Amino acid sequence: MTKNRHTGSQSSRNPLPKLSRQTWPLYLSTGLRTFKSLAYYLVGFIIIAGTFGVGLLGGYFAAIIDKTEVPTKAAMTRTLSNVETSTRLYYAHNVEIGPVKSDLIRDTVTLDAVSPWLQKAIVSTEDEDFWTNSGVMPKALVRAVLTELTGVGGQTGGSTLTQQVVKLQFLNSQTTFKRKATEIMMALRLNKYYTKQQLLEEYLNIITLGRNNRGQNIAGVQTAARGLFGKNVKDINLAESAFIAGLPQSPSAYTPYTNTGAFKTDLSAGLNRQKTVLFRMYRAGTITKAQYDTAKAFDLKKAFLKPGSATVQTGSSSYVYNMVESEAKAILADKLAAADGHTKADLTRNSALKAMYMKTAGEQLTTRGYQVHATINKQVYDAMQNVVDQHKGGFGATYTSYVKNTTTGGYSAVKQPVQNGTVLLDNQTGAILGFVGGTAGEVNHIYTKRSPGSSIKPTAVYGPAIENKMIGSKTMLADFKTNFSGYSVTDYGGVILNKFVDATTALKNSYNIPAVNLYDHVMKQVNVKSYMQKMGVTSLTDDDYQNLGLALGGAKYGETVQEAAGAFATFARGGTNVTPYVIEKIVDPTGKIVYQHKETPRKVFSKATSYIMAQMLHQTILSGTGITAGSSVAFNSGNLIAKTGTSNDYKDLWFIGSTPGITMASWMGYDNDNGANHVMSSNGSAINQQYWAALANAVYRLIPQQFEVNKTMSRPSGVRTTAVNSKTGERNGTVHLGDSTITLTGDTTANLSYNYTPGVTQAQFGIGGTAANYADFWANFTNPQKAVKPKPDESSSTSSSSVASSTSEATASSEAASSTAAPAQ
Repeated sequence: MTKNRHTGSQSSRNPLPKLSRQTWPLYLSTGLRTFKSLAYYLVGFIIIAGTFGVGLLGGYFAAIIDKTEVPTKAAMTRTLSNVETSTRLYYAHNVEIGPVKSDLIRDTVTLDAVSPWLQKAIVSTEDEDFWTNSGVMPKALVRAVLTELTGVGGQTGGSTLTQQVVKLQFLNSQTTFKRKATEIMMALRLNKYYTKQQLLEEYLNIITLGRNNRGQNIAGVQTAARGLFGKNVKDINLAESAFIAGLPQSPSAYTPYTNTGAFKTDLSAGLNRQKTVLFRMYRAGTITKAQYDTAKAFDLKKAFLKPGSATVQTGSSSYVYNMVESEAKAILADKLAAADGHTKADLTRNSALKAMYMKTAGEQLTTRGYQVHATINKQVYDAMQNVVDQHKGGFGATYTSYVKNTTTGGYSAVKQPVQNGTVLLDNQTGAILGFVGGTAGEVNHIYTKRSPGSSIKPTAVYGPAIENKMIGSKTMLADFKTNFSGYSVTDYGGVILNKFVDATTALKNSYNIPAVNLYDHVMKQVNVKSYMQKMGVTSLTDDDYQNLGLALGGAKYGETVQEAAGAFATFARGGTNVTPYVIEKIVDPTGKIVYQHKETPRKVFSKATSYIMAQMLHQTILSGTGITAGSSVAFNSGNLIAKTGTSNDYKDLWFIGSTPGITMASWMGYDNDNGANHVMSSNGSAINQQYWAALANAVYRLIPQQFEVNKTMSRPSGVRTTAVNSKTGERNGTVHLGDSTITLTGDTTANLSYNYTPGVTQAQFGIGGTAANYADFWANFTNPQKAVKPKPDESSSTSSSSVASSTSEATASSEAASSTAAPAQ
């Protein structure tokens, strides 16, 4: 036993033996053996895990191949022969709109017209084993599996020329494992069915190669030879061939020209790449040392064409072309994103991610040879354009403003005419049959967001109220002076009716105060947003729904014409909604349908609610604000329903109408660019209605069967008809007024309600109004000589919030909605 020298305590452990020159090698040898054993175990574990992982992903690869539809040789031949691969757009019934326009120019050649130097340079640089491989290299599959297993190496790279043909003609440039597996499978099939010469020719004609001396994007080696050196591709020399062969790796980096056709300030990247290509050719034995040295010494800078200028290419001014091309791009972007595991919500949240997929989708539209089939009926579309051309001169004044050019400091004149956006829908499918994008310019106004004015009342106010059994068609709504915590509202011209009006009358005449009173009642008990979103309206904000002005169209951004039409069509459909759409299907060059429109109808309202709303909205064209349109149509209007809308100061004019078969919405107003604040005239609503009727008449002459004008909506079992007092909207009976009672036996009217029966008239029988309002009503009821007459509201302009004004368009043919209406977009 020894004492611990620090504590003085006894230690029971033996001290470590002292290492000597004789003992330390023994310890070192033991440690090395232990480390060696651990290394063996680790290597063994890695091999076993790697084998398991490779086997697992190999099985996954096999499963992908098993589930992948294998194209026939004939289908692949059609795709390969379609070198001019721009997508073609079609109206309905296979009537062609035209090809998707692109700034990519391409000339094709046969392989025997390509310089042998360029053929050798391409093979040496891109796929040195091209002539002997089977279309893929084993290392490509191993790399793809390891990338999927480890997550290291986002770009697989090293594709053979055959794989690049597959990627460019059949797939896309994204690098998910599934697409890589499909790429390898198709490359093997191409190698089986086609000669190497055929595959090389295909590659040389489709590869993108930067820009020419006019700044244009170029593809194909013939286009590159002409655009870089001014020669046919069969005539270029070794040095020039090596330069072109180096471009595919990074065309934008190696091309000598900018997008204007000017030389880049630094050409070293492309020149260095050319030397790399020459060295690979020399290393592969394709060229001799003398040829290598001569080509290196060749002055490429002198060989390049001097900068030129391209003919200015402007985009199509055709609304239908722009619409179909844009919608197709969005669909393809969503499909590409979904293939990579991204949702639409992901793209909405991540603008950079969305931009990436939109860019890839745009490239596919110009390189994949799709056929995009739209729902637009060409005859209908053309007829609508003729009508707008005939009528736009009477829409309103065209203003001219002068805008300063920040570059030159000068001013240019900009004309601002009245614009129009109109969309025509098939009620049952949601297909857009025709539209008017505008009266001038290229902005498609069916997509711009504008204040809907009172056209929103059926969908956001009256529909939800009837559905939730808050009102029937004859329920009384208060039209008295109001003040909701600083927000006050009047009817058109500052008028307040100072009485109760039934719901049908309030809706057909578009009275504002009743609508606000009703929305105040509805929004406290019902999630209006859920109804609107099920009807396809997504542009309204949460704050909009909390704003009483929404009842009159007051919103931060507003609705698009397409949204408004789709929502209104819900009533004609019997309470279900389908989203309006314009792309029916997209077909790839092999004939495979890669996109087919499918829509599951969403239930919004009951059939009973839709029936009641249709009965109320029909009154709009009989004796309400839409009487001008109702009297101007050249077809049976017995089943036509409609709603007008006018935003504050006549900035936005709306008319939306539905027959049982179609819905058409028309908006008019100014774009008000550059800070302008132009408004429509007070008779603008009548102008819009006459125009709507002219459009409807022109379309009806072409497709009368789709209007289904004689189809009457059947009455659902949930609709109850009750005889109610024409002044209270509730049943006659005994009314208790404090200590007195009144027995009502007056005139009755038929009230339609959804699965409930109005009760016997109560002292406070309507929606909205104060105790004093009801006291006045009963005093006037018992003594009609003292009835209060409608008068202008002298205090309406003193509201500390927005003041809304509207009208009964039956007499004034205009209405003005909340001053919280959306600004011009």
